Amino acid sequence: MLRGTVESVQTPPGFSDLSSKRKKRQTNKQNPPILTNMRLLERMRKEWFMVGIVLAIAGAKLEPSIGVDGGPLKPEITVSYIAVATIFFNSGLSLKTEELTSALVHIRLHLFIQIFTLAFFPAAMWLFLQLLSITPINEWLLKGLQTVGCMPPPVSSAVILTKAVGGNEGIVITPLLLLLFLGSSSSVPFTSIFSQLSVTVVVPLIIGQIVRRYIKDWLERTKPPFGAISSSVLLMIIYTTFCGTFSNPNIDLDKFSLVVILFIIFSIQLGFMLLTFIFSTRNYSGFTPADTVAIIFCSTHKSLTLGIPMLKIVFAGHEHLSLISVPLLIYHPVQILLGSVLVPTIKSWMVSRQKGVKLTRPIV
Repeated sequence: MLRGTVESVQTPPGFSDLSSKRKKRQTNKQNPPILTNMRLLERMRKEWFMVGIVLAIAGAKLEPSIGVDGGPLKPEITVSYIAVATIFFNSGLSLKTEELTSALVHIRLHLFIQIFTLAFFPAAMWLFLQLLSITPINEWLLKGLQTVGCMPPPVSSAVILTKAVGGNEGIVITPLLLLLFLGSSSSVPFTSIFSQLSVTVVVPLIIGQIVRRYIKDWLERTKPPFGAISSSVLLMIIYTTFCGTFSNPNIDLDKFSLVVILFIIFSIQLGFMLLTFIFSTRNYSGFTPADTVAIIFCSTHKSLTLGIPMLKIVFAGHEHLSLISVPLLIYHPVQILLGSVLVPTIKSWMVSRQKGVKLTRPIV
């Protein structure tokens, strides 16, 4: 009986958790520098790819001879073929084509995003750059802005459709747009560009899809870090690209142009997000609030994973390749930053609109 009584006297549920939280708070108050360092390390862990870009560029600046063509890394082989093929084989493995049937239900949404991204965006950018061409901004950074306009949205940004939104079209249309707007800047023949695209992009993507069919269950069970693998390979491509820049003494990047380009990229993203919001919320547009959210992000985001390898192919051997790549490297963190800032506001708007639709729906 006594034993039963003693056993029945237990710590109330959640009490031990509260006690541990209080101790943790007291420890944090006593050691604020440790808490700050832990938060900083956690933030760096989450944003490891951004940190990696900075380190890759810094490493290229310190020792560019390692990553230049003919150097120890042999980027003309390891990057131009192996690294790019690895990224797209990885994409083929991770691409859930079995979900594409759900995208067909949203055909109007899909078409809007593709037309805006691969027609309106590059054309509007070209017109805007005609005005900027009379300014003292570095001409190769301006050409880089045009390449940003030609890029498809990231494969992973299609929240409402599927992971495949914009991925397949970009492989074909993006190089055509680059050649249309910047053809005179490319030193590689048209046939050579598409033959290399076939070898390093299309074929690995198809092989990845075929392999996925046989190991689909294993992939679903283990969930390999596809994003981390592609990002790591991408850092190698960025490193070798800037090695080529820093090994060329004739290339100089002025700070004024860099600051202006950063401001322009912020303005373009905000402006186009507002424009897509206005278009998709008009009366009789036929888009739901959830569709509008997909349009805002998918239409204005650009793929760094596809973009950098594509530029490496189209502008292979070009001495200003790294300067052309800079706007895309800036655009990527800016879209993540703006997204993280605007997501709470856009989410609350979507929820309120969805509630409004339910309230106005007639009761049957």
